[in-house]
Amino acid sequence: MPEKYTPTEREQAFLDTVESPKYQREIVNGLKPFFNEKVDEEMQSFYTEGEITALKVLQGTNRDVEHRMPVKLTKHYFNIAKNSEAIMNIVKAKPEETADLVGSEDPGYQMDYSPVEGLLHKYEMGLMYVISTCSSHCRFCYREELIARKEVERHDGTVAKKGLAQIPDIVAYIHKHNKEVADNGGIHPESGREKLREILLSGGDAMVLNNKKLAEWLAALAEAGIESIRVGTKEMAFFPERFDDALLTMLDNWHATYPEVGLRYMLHFNHPDEFLAKDEDGNYIQDESGIYKWIPETDKAMKGLVSRGWISVENQSPIIKGINDDSDKLRIMQRALKRVGAENHYFFCGRDIIAHRAFNVPIEDAWNILNDSQKGLSGVETHARLSITHYLGKTEVAAVTNEPIPGLPGSENGVVIMKLLRNAAGAELRGKVCIVGRNPDAIWFDDYEDRVLFDEAGLYNYDRVREVVEAPPINQCGQC
Repeated sequence: MPEKYTPTEREQAFLDTVESPKYQREIVNGLKPFFNEKVDEEMQSFYTEGEITALKVLQGTNRDVEHRMPVKLTKHYFNIAKNSEAIMNIVKAKPEETADLVGSEDPGYQMDYSPVEGLLHKYEMGLMYVISTCSSHCRFCYREELIARKEVERHDGTVAKKGLAQIPDIVAYIHKHNKEVADNGGIHPESGREKLREILLSGGDAMVLNNKKLAEWLAALAEAGIESIRVGTKEMAFFPERFDDALLTMLDNWHATYPEVGLRYMLHFNHPDEFLAKDEDGNYIQDESGIYKWIPETDKAMKGLVSRGWISVENQSPIIKGINDDSDKLRIMQRALKRVGAENHYFFCGRDIIAHRAFNVPIEDAWNILNDSQKGLSGVETHARLSITHYLGKTEVAAVTNEPIPGLPGSENGVVIMKLLRNAAGAELRGKVCIVGRNPDAIWFDDYEDRVLFDEAGLYNYDRVREVVEAPPINQCGQC
């Protein structure tokens, strides 16, 4: 294990400026407060008596919804959800979640790419688990195994809970990898990867960290030579007051200290109800020009970020059943975000998490919903593509046709065209395509296995990574 991390003088000077106020998120943790009527009277109505009874029956069984995914929500988010069925569906536990527990304990075989505890190293980018919770918990969460602290199988066959990234381990790994890349002419001698130049702070939600801890990560990564840092967060939906003057001052001071390092905030709005103001009749409020007004706290938070031109702000979201499988709502969301300076990055098909059948929209429906949503949007508003995370890498659902392709058996009902965007181990397969015959019920790749027509990408000839992609983990305990 590396020695204790010691900040440089420049780093410490920045850290000495950081203020870390405490926030009153007014969080309700778990179903128990609802069962025992220990929540505010207004919040008690979030679950009906019948729903409470149905959820109680499942406690302690293999269908216990909180064993699959703990319940958690902030008062701010409750105030939105009580007037929006779509938002309620994001955080409200239902017995249907555990009716079918088919799914992967390690979606995308992420742990195959974890050379250091808490780090996934794919492409020239690393994703880090820096915290294992959020201010509220989405029922469809792609990281339910981390949030619920479940044990997963590691690359070496051992079984353990996913640990969190630690600064000494991560910095040591970055230096080691990048030195080996530099010494080998720009390519790692074993993995073939280039320099590790971009890091995503994720979890959980990186913005649940206090300012001091967040600043420590930002500074340490900058000192380690990382060129660009992303912060993954849904906090602007759950608790927009987090984006206050203390945070923005910390970010300003960090940028003044490390002006050469890029910073991107990757937001996670799923539905326009999370940020647009509504009247008593449930309609979005418009000004005299027809522009939708924002919820005041969220408006202030967004302006705080986008007003700093050196911060890139982007949004991405899965398309989830009963939440945002609505082209009109997605159109409103894309237009409203772009207008205030946030890019529309990706929309995702549901991942193969445990119980994914309760949440996933059929792949072809997701493509049609997004495609229809972008009709009537301008070119700059339609940057978002539909992505689905195959074990091989990030894959775009590029097109769904209704007509057969002449001379191509199996295409009689149309085809789905997928394009590999990034192979997890590198970029050499970018642009390779896979064409499958349509299956309107397909919610995951497996549902197309019997109708593969052309597969130069190798999506259906995938062999799970069997070799450790980098050096063995420096630290397996995740707590050291």
